[in-house]
Amino acid sequence: MKPQTGMLLKATAALNDTNFENAVILITEYNEKGAVGFVVNKLFSRQLNELEEFKHSSAFPLYEGGPVDTEHLFFIHQRPDIIQEGKAIGDDVYYGGNFKQAITAINNKSLTVSDIKIFIGYCGWNAGELEAEMAEGSWEPAEEEVFA
Repeated sequence: MKPQTGMLLKATAALNDTNFENAVILITEYNEKGAVGFVVNKLFSRQLNELEEFKHSSAFPLYEGGPVDTEHLFFIHQRPDIIQEGKAIGDDVYYGGNFKQAITAINNKSLTVSDIKIFIGYCGWNAGELEAEMAEGSWEPAEEEVFA
């Protein structure tokens, strides 16, 4: 099976990397250059309002998106009616968009944990890497819900 945008993958015991132990990853971008995704099932140790830049925001869970670029926040959501400019990546799932709108909606309680996931960092694979990891049995398609 070939990876594709919007696919959920679950790490198997064959994956010898503690970063991804029991990880479920949503692929948000897949093309000839490689793949990008986010770990959707590992909570980060701090909440949004515990980050200096968002200290006036509501308490909101953050997720450990992956080991790459852990200085930035990324997000997926299912509310294109509230957050503009997101890119559709699957059935009712959007990647990115206007982050200011997302924060405003979180603070006024129009967005809940069942609408949006915010990540610190992401996962990235160069061309052929994810396919090779899948072929060796390190990743398998997952049935989990992204916004459970």
